[in-house]
Amino acid sequence: MDLKEIQNLIKFVAKSGASEVKLEMDDVKITIRTGSDNETTIVQQVPVQAAAPVVQQQAAAPVAAAPEAPAATAPTTDDSKYITVKSPIIGTFYRKPAPDKPVFVEVGTEIKEGDVLCVIEAMKLFNEIESEVSGKIVKVLVDDSSPVEFDQPLFLVDPS
Repeated sequence: MDLKEIQNLIKFVAKSGASEVKLEMDDVKITIRTGSDNETTIVQQVPVQAAAPVVQQQAAAPVAAAPEAPAATAPTTDDSKYITVKSPIIGTFYRKPAPDKPVFVEVGTEIKEGDVLCVIEAMKLFNEIESEVSGKIVKVLVDDSSPVEFDQPLFLVDPS
């Protein structure tokens, strides 16, 4: 099981509302627990005797996978002339440098290469995400304080 599959599993469990999921496959044992902070994740590579994958869930979650597909395809259909700024890391997306400060960019803001667009918190570190293009912010695709995945679209920029 590679890192991308583990990240997708964590995202799925967080959205599903399950309180705990255990997965055992060959040499990997993963336990994902969600609580009040939704951040407790334990990943261990341990020799396991069971040859077949075993998945235990305390809450049903098959409905959570269905809403993702339409949301992922919607922005690309009518916004093909815009440049998409994507997340370079996994973490929590913030539009402001601090709760009492103004947002970095709004829809309609003119940006240039190197301007800070947002911050993404990963493992208690706040990473400034800078623009790699110049243009005008057309759309903010992520809500403030929400989790983002690697390569997830964050902003649409009109380069003209």
